[in-house]
Amino acid sequence: MRIKYIYQQFFSHISILIIAFIIVSLLFAHFVENMVYENKVKELTEYGETILNDFDRTGQEFVFSQYQHVLSSQNINFSIFDQMGRVVYPVSTSSPQTRITEEGWKWLSLGEKIVTKHNIKWLDQDVSLVALPYMGNGELVGGILLISPISGSREIITEMNQFLLYAIIITLSVSFLLSWILSKVHVSRIQKIRKATSKIAQGDYNAYIPASNFDEIAEMANDFNEMVDQLKSSNEEIDNLEKRRRQFIADVSHELRTPLTTISGVIEGLKNNMIEENEKEKGIQLVSQETKRLIRLVNENLDYERIRSNQVKLSKERIQVKEVLEVIKDHLLLQAEQKKIELIIDVDEQSMVFADYDRLIQILINITKNSIQFTNQGSVSLRGYQTDEKTIIEIIDTGIGMDKHEVEAVWRRFYKADISRKSNQFGEFGLGLSIVKRLVELHEGKIDVISEQNIGTKFTISLPIKSS
Repeated sequence: MRIKYIYQQFFSHISILIIAFIIVSLLFAHFVENMVYENKVKELTEYGETILNDFDRTGQEFVFSQYQHVLSSQNINFSIFDQMGRVVYPVSTSSPQTRITEEGWKWLSLGEKIVTKHNIKWLDQDVSLVALPYMGNGELVGGILLISPISGSREIITEMNQFLLYAIIITLSVSFLLSWILSKVHVSRIQKIRKATSKIAQGDYNAYIPASNFDEIAEMANDFNEMVDQLKSSNEEIDNLEKRRRQFIADVSHELRTPLTTISGVIEGLKNNMIEENEKEKGIQLVSQETKRLIRLVNENLDYERIRSNQVKLSKERIQVKEVLEVIKDHLLLQAEQKKIELIIDVDEQSMVFADYDRLIQILINITKNSIQFTNQGSVSLRGYQTDEKTIIEIIDTGIGMDKHEVEAVWRRFYKADISRKSNQFGEFGLGLSIVKRLVELHEGKIDVISEQNIGTKFTISLPIKSS
């Protein structure tokens, strides 16, 4: 059977309150009853002690008649008895005639009072009874017996119980209202989380809940919001991956279409003798170049996937930075001279780098070729120096530079800052810088780029001196 949480909250609160009120009411009623009877016994005891003290002081029996007149107005009767238990004052049928038990006489002989709160009958009514001894020379010579009906005490108790009942009814009414309101508040907070969860299930990742540190529900709301942020981030990452996947397919298709179209056209021309004899060698050379271009595209993709999935094992060693930069200069000098670019090396003779030699060459060639490609009649500087903890290599050009958007996107796979990019050994398909970044990360290093349009670009590679 399904029971709404608000009813569970409400009934749990009310049941606890009712049980608590019942216990408190019973204890309070018992306390009030005992208090009333104790006060009556105390009152009778004080009257009896006062009468006996006055009689002992004066020795006259008229003291009894004076007190009899006063106490009768308060519905209190008393009698004086001797050591044999005979009533000596007053001698009247309306006087207390209760016999004192043998055990009671033992108590009186020891100078102790006898108290019966409300469990004794006298003249067909329940009374409170107090018997006090009167001692002479250490022996019991008599005593006083005081009796008061408990009807007045019961009236007080009844009034107190009525007052308690009214208080309970009012308190329970207020408690019912407050319990319902508090239950509604708690349930509404849980419903907010439930509604937000439903939105998340429907794909709405903007379902946030007002949060605080008030209680556990508020902390749960904080945790829920953190979960939403993570889900939102994961969903955005999935969307980005899907976009990149579609873009990858489109880019690869585009990159493959051109060389395949060229190859197909040349082959058809050769097959149908549509190419003149003196142009056949040129056509075959074109097919060879486009075939190599396709092979490089496939290799770059395979290389990128191997690097991305950590399937590349690095063989690190200590390498002189100057030696590496000299190799880069020698390799790209002809290309730079063709564009009237000066290659400048500025490196500390003692600087060393801890890296995989082949992969480091691949990183530097890729970046330097990009710098040469986007620089005309300027310079490309290769700088290297070493600090206490890392080796820094900088590649600075005076080329066309990039805007802020291009700087942020330059590491993306298949991104090209200039679609007119020509064939290169590395990077012709927009895969180069993606590979570079991943290779630097595999070296536990960091690569940054700073660029301004029409001013130039600066790549900074930081590699730790030793692997951590």
